[in-house]
Order: sequence, then C-alpha cells, then structure tokens
Amino acid sequence: MIEQYMALALQPTMRGCRTRSDVTANIRHISELIDAAVWLSAIDLPVRLICIPEGCLQGFTDEVFDWDHEKYVDELALDLPGEETDALGRKAKQHNAFVIAQAKVKHPEFPKKFFNAAFIIAPDGELIHKHYKLQVFAREHSTVPHDVWDKWVDLYGNDLNAFFPVAETEIGRIGCVICMEGSFPETARGLAMNGAEIIYRPAYPEPYVSNDLWEIQNRARALDNTCYVVAPNPANYFLLPDSSDALDTFGGKSMIVDYQGRMLSQHAYGAGPSYAGAIIDIEALRQYRTRSLWGNWLRDLRTEQFRCIYEHALYPKNLGLEEHPGRHAEHDAIRRSIMETMIKQGIYRRPTGVTEQRPQEEVAAD
Repeated sequence: MIEQYMALALQPTMRGCRTRSDVTANIRHISELIDAAVWLSAIDLPVRLICIPEGCLQGFTDEVFDWDHEKYVDELALDLPGEETDALGRKAKQHNAFVIAQAKVKHPEFPKKFFNAAFIIAPDGELIHKHYKLQVFAREHSTVPHDVWDKWVDLYGNDLNAFFPVAETEIGRIGCVICMEGSFPETARGLAMNGAEIIYRPAYPEPYVSNDLWEIQNRARALDNTCYVVAPNPANYFLLPDSSDALDTFGGKSMIVDYQGRMLSQHAYGAGPSYAGAIIDIEALRQYRTRSLWGNWLRDLRTEQFRCIYEHALYPKNLGLEEHPGRHAEHDAIRRSIMETMIKQGIYRRPTGVTEQRPQEEVAAD
C-alpha cells in the first residue's frame, strides 16, 4: 500500500548561465527552497516528491541568445549523471524524497548534440530515470529523438519505452513531459498508455500562463489520462549570472492537479520564489481507475479508428541526423515550409486575399 504523501511543485528564481560552472548558484538556491518547502509542508504529511521547473538549472541561454548548437554542447550542456545530479541527489537523500528536474544534456551516442531531458533521482540519491523531450518550439535548439529518428530507433526501438518511459517507484508510476510537450495531448497519452499515474510537466512562459493556456493544458492532460499532474513553473528570471534586475517572464502559477482535472494547489504569484504543495493519494487513483465506468477514458479507447490520423508525416524526420539545424531563422523556415505543405494538402486554408506564406516581420513592415 502507498500511503498518502505531499508533493511539491517548486517555483525557484533562476539565473541564466553562460558556462557550466554558473549552474552551481542555481542549485544552491534550489536547495535552500527545498529545505524551506519541506520544513513547512511536512507538517501535514511527509514530502516524498519534489519537482523543479524547466530552466532552473541553466536558464534558457541557447534560446534567448540564439547560440550555435555545438557551442552549447561544449560550454553548458550537463552530463546525466553528473556533479549537478549528485548535488540534487544529496537533497533527495536528506529529505527521503524523489526529486524530478530538467536540464539540457549531452548524450553519449550523439556527441555533437544536446537534448532536453527530464530526470528522476531516488531517495538514495541515485538517478533512476531519463526522459528526452519529444517536441520543441521554434526558439529551442535542443535535439529531439525525431531529429535523429533512424539512429534512435536502431538504439532504443520503436515502442512506448523508447519515447514515453515511465518509472516504477515506491510512490507511484511517474512519467515526464517538458514544457512544449504538454501542448500535445499525445505525449501525456503515451505516458498514460505506458502506465503513468503521475506526470511531471514543467514549465510555460508568458503570455501563455496569464491567458490560461498553461492551466487548461495541465488540467486537460490530468483529466484525459486519469492521472495526477505536478506542474512547476519558474519564478523571476535573471537573464545572466550578473544581471541586476529580474524578469517575470514565466508568471508562476505552479500547480498540482488531480486525476479528475481538479486544481489541488496553485501558487498564483510569479515574481518570487515559492512553491505549490498538495497531497497525492495513489491508492485512491488506482481505485478510481479500476472501478469507475465514467471518467476512465483509456479503458474506452478504440485505437483502430484513430490510426488514420497519423498515417501521413508532417514534420520531417532526421533533420539533425548529420548537422543539426542552425539558428532561429532556419527553424522558422522549416516551420513555414510545413505550413505551406498543410495548405497544399487542404489541412489549412489561406486567409482571404493572401497568396503566399510570408515571414511575420515582412507582414509587419507592410
């Protein structure tokens, strides 16, 4: 039996890093926040799960400053495991809790590329789980498995564990989606089909937090898949290690959602470090999943009739198998070409009077 426990969605301040050594300051701050959050929250029930948002180890340097991909590999990408996960492992051991975090990391099979990865550290301090982000947005340079599809499938296969791994733990079965991944229902559904009971989903930027995209997605992923979603989001962001002023570019609203899509806890304030905390009851979730004839959607999934949705490819695979696509402009060009393809296929229709797809900066200049 899994007893009820407290889960924490941390909301740390973060400092953007130029070098790997800069990460130390972020880990020091996160460690202090963990201590404070556990000190208060464990008054209710023992804290067994601590979740750290995306970006809070390294910042978003490659995205903000449009870094060259291999420059990031050489100067800022982390190792899994490495000294940073060792430091977080000491906190996990101190508090007898599972710690989940995210970093942009090296991969031994792809030495000139970096990936965006979520990882789980067990209460004994050991790294027990890795998930490599599957979907990125137009300003993120991370490699995803689809960019190196042929080699990835050769290495790991083409099943749920290759793309939607789930960790079997003493506090439940845990899967991860990172930021943009949570905008796609398929990512959380893949985890649920692989048995996930808790989904870690960090983080989302403004203005998409204030306009409720963040909350809608988190609650929908929980409800759709009858699972908990723990969704930590950063507090204020110092763009560089020596920046004097912080930017509230994420808006906070760290949250924990239950398996019926109900908000258990949400920290609305974004401009200072804090956290959301809530009780997780895995046994109640398991009872509901195995007894309810209503809100248990996976049971009624008629998979054959949905296969035709994905028969034809849209985004091209293997774009990073050799040389990774370059800066923001190149990624933008790829996405515009896909939109043109979708128009030609009849999926999208052009606005009245528009004859071709043009970059937004050209439209704004008219």
